[in-house]
Amino acid sequence: MIDFAKFVKYSKPGPRYTSYPTALEFSDDFTYETYIEKLQNQDSSRPLSLYFHLPFCRSACYFCGCNVVFTSKEDKKVRYIEYLKKELAILKKHLDVKREVIQMHFGGGTPTFFSAEQLQEIIKTIKKVFPNFAKDAEISCEIDPRFINEEQMKVLSDGGFNRVSFGVQDFDEKVQAAVHRIQPYEITKNAMDLARKYKMDSVNIDLIYGLPFQSLETFKATLEKAVSLDADRFAVFNYAHVPWLKKTMRKIDETTLPEPDEKLAIMKYTIDYMESHGYKMIGMDHFAKPKDELFKAIEKGELHRNFQGYTTKGGADLIGIGLTSIGEGVDYYAQNFKDMASYEEAIDEGRLPFERGVVLTKDDQIRQFVIMELMSNFKLDIKRFEEEFGVDFKEYFADALLALKEFEEEELVKVCDESIECTLTGTLLIRNIAQPFDAYMQKYKGGTKTFSKTV
Repeated sequence: MIDFAKFVKYSKPGPRYTSYPTALEFSDDFTYETYIEKLQNQDSSRPLSLYFHLPFCRSACYFCGCNVVFTSKEDKKVRYIEYLKKELAILKKHLDVKREVIQMHFGGGTPTFFSAEQLQEIIKTIKKVFPNFAKDAEISCEIDPRFINEEQMKVLSDGGFNRVSFGVQDFDEKVQAAVHRIQPYEITKNAMDLARKYKMDSVNIDLIYGLPFQSLETFKATLEKAVSLDADRFAVFNYAHVPWLKKTMRKIDETTLPEPDEKLAIMKYTIDYMESHGYKMIGMDHFAKPKDELFKAIEKGELHRNFQGYTTKGGADLIGIGLTSIGEGVDYYAQNFKDMASYEEAIDEGRLPFERGVVLTKDDQIRQFVIMELMSNFKLDIKRFEEEFGVDFKEYFADALLALKEFEEEELVKVCDESIECTLTGTLLIRNIAQPFDAYMQKYKGGTKTFSKTV
């Protein structure tokens, strides 16, 4: 039985570790010339993962932490497509685009804010530049159920998309009004029906707990409605309230946010409810049916984590394309401009719209391996680590192992000569357990406006 009473003291700021080092370490010390050199010298035997950022939304959802451009103007979307084409043409000069593509993801914004014809144009352009998609490539798209029609879903299906993720967040009308996202159940159900009609292999629903006016009772009703839709996966995220970073979050009345103990009650109930309805918990925020590839991957210790969350597609170089996109290579992270004018200006000058990033030191790579193994598979094979990096684990991480003693005493993690392994309770506090291995955390201690809270 999970003891949730222990959790409250662990509710403190910490990274989500979609990368290590985190984006806070990105800087312009990583130059454009170095980035081009990294792209040109990538191992051609490694496959590619492509991320396309389609940034437009009609209006703001106050909880959203994504990089979004709000507009209702058609010409902005048309213009953006033209710049995507130009960016791909420049990228083609610096990257071996004949490498196998094993993953592609459309994120936003609202990708389906683009029309069926526009989506088709984008997909055709991509396939022309990258001709070698693997037969079993995971091709996915984030979808706002309020902006999807049959014509769009058919274009995605014909374009090889096999996974869709529907943003729901909460079905309660009062919560929806508070976060400026009115989305009746029927709209979501119609979107789900379309995904099934066009035979998407995997359909995901995103929920968020910790939103204004949420309570255990209201979230019970949301879970009941959500599970009735029979999704293959659920992502149930802890709301990250960072109004100092996202201006739209300032529109949320903080006095309406649930207290930590209420959030913990929601989390506990969600885990029990999901498991009683045939879903298994995967990591700190995902649930999947036992037949799902995510569940199979974690059983084998082969789950990976990147900027799109958990994935089974590891060992690929991630190329970020579009406004604010982030790419990842063996020893670097690279991010495009967040400002549209700067993005367009770079492309007009014949340059990729790269703004900043970080080149990983040997220490970064060592710590990245440990943190990502823990975040993905909730255990670390120490012998495998030592063979990979040629260092003595206990000696290298003496300070981290000392910091883990508290977690050991609380039965959140088990440490032995061969491995570090989280207990069931520990997996829910994995962000906290990973922190002792983070060499950058020390400089953020005492800062209240850096990361969202872990619980």
